[in-house]
Order: sequence, then structure tokens, then C-alpha cells
Amino acid sequence: MSDQLKAFLDKKVEEYNRPEFIETDPIVVPHRFTKKQDIEIAGFFASIFAWGNRTIIINKTTQLLQLMDDAPHAFCLHASERELKRLLDFKHRTFNATDLYYFIEFLHFHYQQFDSLETAFTRWMQPGDAHIGNALTGFHHYFFSLPYAPPRTKKHIATPQRGSTCKRLNMFLRWMVRLDDKGVDFGIWNTISPAQLICPIDVHVARVARRFELISRKPVDWLTALELTSHLKRFDPEDPAKYDFALFGLGVVEKF
Repeated sequence: MSDQLKAFLDKKVEEYNRPEFIETDPIVVPHRFTKKQDIEIAGFFASIFAWGNRTIIINKTTQLLQLMDDAPHAFCLHASERELKRLLDFKHRTFNATDLYYFIEFLHFHYQQFDSLETAFTRWMQPGDAHIGNALTGFHHYFFSLPYAPPRTKKHIATPQRGSTCKRLNMFLRWMVRLDDKGVDFGIWNTISPAQLICPIDVHVARVARRFELISRKPVDWLTALELTSHLKRFDPEDPAKYDFALFGLGVVEKF
């Protein structure tokens, strides 16, 4: 059964890990950019906004980046007070201008010191880390380390310390870290190994994973994400997160 399941999931990975997949997925937004830092920032916002209808997610992220003159790195570093006022009316579900201004403040602070957003995650990892748990926990603390961080904004950046699956951050890290010849994921970060990624999991992926007995836990939380990834590593220990394509495709596209 395990061999049959691996063959089936590998086939589904091939089916969904292809350029045609990009057009209807939030990853289409960072694919419009070529500068590394613009890809990072566009991908970060696209992943943070990624709950609900995918078309709306793409449209709202596109709208935000247009407000940043489609140059998000330069905007975060150099925007004037007048340019920042353009963002006052921006809103996506529960994400509002208060959250957005703090996000930009953090990105301004970080990119003044570092060339890549990768460092915001990797500086918290320990030698020999089997997965990115420490990176996610450290990122959360770092992200909210600036003075006057709005308490309301904390709901938009997940952390394993609260038991969250960290689905959106795990998806963002998959985009940045995984590298293959399919043209979907970017693979522009090289300090984190694909073997350390955690497979993004939500209710749709969890439903499929339960049918295949890849998870046994009832809650969909951080430990469930670790359990799923542990099972997927039996199929590919070097790249377990590639099965996100299969599980997401089966759960959301095929309503499996």
C-alpha cells in the first residue's frame, strides 16, 4: 500500500507542479517580479493573504503591490509619508492599514540591515535542526520585536509556540526554498534545506491526508503538520514538501 500511495502521490505532484498551476495560485504574484527582494516581499504578502478565495487573494495582493508602484523593496525602504498614505484604505478581510503599516515598518527595518528576508528566518536555526520549527518561532519573535508592535497584528503571523500549523508561512518557505526544473517554486534561498521544510496543512489537506492515513491526530495543529511531514519523508526524505502539490490539488481542486 505504501508503494502504491507513493506512486499515486508522485503522479499528482507531476500533475500540479507545473507552470499551468501558477495562473490560478497566489504564487502567480511573485512570479511577476525578477528582483530577489521584490519576489520575497510579493511572496510574503501573497502567502499572508492566502486564506479564502484564491482569485480574491491574487487580486488583493496585486492591488497592494500596485500601491507600492510594483517595486515593493524600494517602497519599503524609501516610501515617503505621502506615499504611505496611499495605503490607508487598504484592507483584506481582517488585515487592515494598521497591520500593513507595521508590516512595512518591519520590512524597512530588516532590509536596512540584511540583503534578503531569508535571514529573518535562518538566524534562529540551530545546527542539526531537523525542521524549520525554530526558524518559525524565531521569526515570530523577531517580527514583533519593534517598539509599538500592534497586538492585533500578531494574529497574522503564526508561530509553533501557539500550536499553529503555520500553513501560510510554510507555504511561503516552500516557494522560496524548493528548487526543481518545473518553474513553480523559486528556490532563491539556499540556507534552509528542502528536507527541513514542513508541508503546509489546512482542513483540505488534512482531509486528504486522513483518507490516506498520513495523519492520525484529530486537531489540525503544529504537531499534525509534523506528523504529516514525517510520513511524507518516507516517500522523499530530501523533499517532503513537494507533496503539498498533490495533497492540495486533491483536496481543493479535485475535492477528493
